Amino acid sequence: MSRTVRGIMVLFLLGLCLLAWQYKWFDSKETGNEVRYLIGVSQPNLSEPWRVVMNEEILEEVQRRDDVRVIFMDASQTSGQQAKDVKNLLEYGIDLLIVSLDDPVALTPAITEAYSKIPVIVMGRGVTGYDYSLYIGTDNEMMGRKAGEFALETLGEQGGRVVEIQGLEGSPSVTERSMGFRDIVDNAGKVQIVRTFQADWQRDKAEDLLTRWFADNRNVDLVFAHNEAMALGAYRAAQNSGLPHLDIIGIDGVNSENGSYHLISDNQLTGTFTSPTGGKEAVNYAIDILNKEKGIPKQVILRSQKITADSSLGAEGLEGDKQALNGKTEKKVNTKKNKIVLGFAQVGTESSWRLANTKSVIEAAKEADIELIYDNAEQSQEKQIEIIRRFIKQKVDVIAFSPKTESGWETVLQEAKEAGIPVILSDREVNVSDDTLWTAYIGSDMTDEGRRAANWLVKNVREKEQYRMIELQGTEKSAPALGRKKGFDEVIRQFSQYELLSSYYGDYTLQSGRLMMEQALQQYGDQIDIVYSHNDDMALGAIQAIEDYGLAPGKDMILISIDATRPAFQAMAAGKLNMAVECNPLLGPQLMKAVRDLMDGKDLPMKIITAEGLFPMETAKRELHNREF
Repeated sequence: MSRTVRGIMVLFLLGLCLLAWQYKWFDSKETGNEVRYLIGVSQPNLSEPWRVVMNEEILEEVQRRDDVRVIFMDASQTSGQQAKDVKNLLEYGIDLLIVSLDDPVALTPAITEAYSKIPVIVMGRGVTGYDYSLYIGTDNEMMGRKAGEFALETLGEQGGRVVEIQGLEGSPSVTERSMGFRDIVDNAGKVQIVRTFQADWQRDKAEDLLTRWFADNRNVDLVFAHNEAMALGAYRAAQNSGLPHLDIIGIDGVNSENGSYHLISDNQLTGTFTSPTGGKEAVNYAIDILNKEKGIPKQVILRSQKITADSSLGAEGLEGDKQALNGKTEKKVNTKKNKIVLGFAQVGTESSWRLANTKSVIEAAKEADIELIYDNAEQSQEKQIEIIRRFIKQKVDVIAFSPKTESGWETVLQEAKEAGIPVILSDREVNVSDDTLWTAYIGSDMTDEGRRAANWLVKNVREKEQYRMIELQGTEKSAPALGRKKGFDEVIRQFSQYELLSSYYGDYTLQSGRLMMEQALQQYGDQIDIVYSHNDDMALGAIQAIEDYGLAPGKDMILISIDATRPAFQAMAAGKLNMAVECNPLLGPQLMKAVRDLMDGKDLPMKIITAEGLFPMETAKRELHNREF
């Protein structure tokens, strides 16, 4: 072998060693084991303790396995560098990408390209669009609302002046956290948000911005920062500016001795809200995805916890709070040899979607060898509460139900909690002041379904200068009706060419859809251009009414719906329904897995959001034979 060739080989090996050091290429076990999967992790920076903890959790979980390796990359707070890091990871031959974002908008093209080649798990802050395999994070709007409620509690009856420090402009998590916070404080009427800053999630930038502002503006009572790093920057600015008693609330708390509890016990922060990193969950789901396991959700939402001086009790206190938050009780662990008993209170039989949902639950319980006590409330909340109370008296192991409406559940859920019985929400959510009254939600993101319907509309229906719409809503105050309207409105109000003529309440049945459409036609006749229905059955009823009126649904009027059931596909194939957003009713397998995990003493995510599609008329004939419901 020539000296030149040997020299090249030496340089090549040195280059590999340098690459391994620079990008922290970690083996999960000693060398020599066969590597089955290589996972790449891209971080925008490692200046935030939250991201360091995420990497530590990922590495710890990977090290439990013999056949997995992981490569970590740090973009040092540069979006362009992170996009290059993602590309480099693909060139290294990774099997799956885990990516945590600072700037979702800037990284969307790189993530979309990666997703076209390998599975992608997005962490912490959502990406624009749906080009990813799984999102793991927290409910940012809910955290914003909780921060708003804590701000009102902190400020007291007199209210006060608030400064809000946001992360990167345009980030979905910024929008959601701010929306939740402002929904609470604006409605209180005694709190004024006097200034908003974008500090790009950075501690130093928050400190600099506030230090300059405090020089001329000292009349402020509280700072709400969208992450803990910026909250710490606000604390330093307040100290430097002679405002030592300023209340500061943060998010993204890190549950460690040197993290959130330390900041609060040292009076640097008034309170914070945890945003679990999801590192452990990311690795576990990554293996499931790579092994092509069934039932992988589209989103996993982790539970957030408020930390104040009252709860900063160190590791023992944290573990106690964590147990309470996840509903862990002695009842939860099944040490008996007899079957697990699940009580399921179904809301009704109002639609083909609901019938498919019921069938899925019954079949999945049988397959999982879980004893199912099933009852149907037939659209009566009073009866559903009676059924749940009967389950409590029967001392079932777990209760699951699909609530008729969002409100009115506090008392019965408190009774279940006191009895030590965890409660899983199926398909629909509840609105209660204490979210520890329920253990997990399994189903769809109703608000996102509305957004997807509106996004399709504004991208595909825009030939005319003005479109007039009617909306067929489901049961008043039910979670699907509230979410699907909210998400649709968020998008559509940005486009002045779409005018909502009227909105009607039905009950998700074909008959109510027909009656509502008849009423709309009597009021507006052929002025109606678009019909947005909250489910397929009401859309099918509307189709009948439109045809009876002498118009052609799908042509004279554009119809869009949510559920994407087989009858809707048949209507699309016939040219009578233009588009359907999928809402998957086959939740039985996910529910039974959650029940078994609970009884094995495992923690559940706060929300498990199912993977769902969107189907325009053009794809209906091709996809019809694939419909299982």
